[in-house]
Amino acid sequence: MVSEDLALDVRQDRNGEYFLISRAQASTTELVVLDVQPSDRHLLLLSRRAAEKHRFLLGHDERHWFVAGIPESTPVSRVRDAKQALKPDVVQSSERGIRTKYRDRRSNAARIRQGEWFFVPVPNARVDQFLVLRNEPIARGGGKPHVCEKLYRVGGETVYVSPGAPNGLTNEQYQALSEGERSRWNWRVMRRNPKVYVRGRVRHPDHKTVMLDGWHEVLSNTENLSHAMRNVAFLD
Repeated sequence: MVSEDLALDVRQDRNGEYFLISRAQASTTELVVLDVQPSDRHLLLLSRRAAEKHRFLLGHDERHWFVAGIPESTPVSRVRDAKQALKPDVVQSSERGIRTKYRDRRSNAARIRQGEWFFVPVPNARVDQFLVLRNEPIARGGGKPHVCEKLYRVGGETVYVSPGAPNGLTNEQYQALSEGERSRWNWRVMRRNPKVYVRGRVRHPDHKTVMLDGWHEVLSNTENLSHAMRNVAFLD
């Protein structure tokens, strides 16, 4: 994850995972810890250079450490508020009747979360059973996909995805590639930013499998709205 001359990453050595924070040579970026919650294993970090400010949530989720960029439109100063800022509007609305202490749980009466994905129940979802896909991956950018037992999508843009183009190329961009550029990678046709509903098991190697009883709308957290993650897309 990069913000101008600042890089934040999770690395691993023989002692386990650790955060690597690095700055470009002669960088004027200042780092400030705004809030630390040891029992929750979360920390809110501010990077500041002149009038430019960015916030990052560093923490532990189930099995691994992570870094998430907070949208600049929500200048939070506490870990609790950073977690709320990462929730899309639909999730925040669905949680209005939930007690505050339950809103940070991975599962509550309003939704279920697995990593960066939120699953919100849609009891009256209209799904064409002939178009339901099985064991279908969803991903954001070049991250590891979450595999959904049953998935139904509506809309979105058709894109060609490969390790060299993790956010996908439109048909026009793909056709403009040379034969050599196309043959360099294995390509997968996916949909970018569709409306997606899933049910059944959702699996991911870094997270506990969740079981969705009934159709749920899939929503990504708001990290893609932050400056550091502005070029990351939802792919299905």
